[in-house]
Amino acid sequence: IRHVRIRPRTPRLNGKVERSHRIDNDEFYRLLDKGGVSDDIHLVNKKVREWENYYNHERPHGALGGQTPYERLRSKTQPTGTRL
Repeated sequence: IRHVRIRPRTPRLNGKVERSHRIDNDEFYRLLDKGGVSDDIHLVNKKVREWENYYNHERPHGALGGQTPYERLRSKTQPTGTRL
């Protein structure tokens, strides 16, 4: 996946970044901070890997028509006419 940098002071593009941060905050960090989990860096790293896997492979995304990011990637990269 190609990384696209946004220009500074471009709020119309920054909205996607802000939304991503909000999801991380609402769905991951608030749960992580309960019970002092964030005090153990090894446990935090493990939880981040679990979150990334869940977010990319299991969590449906409204902006992707209910697909996961992985499902969308697969649909965009498969040759035309090929089915999964």
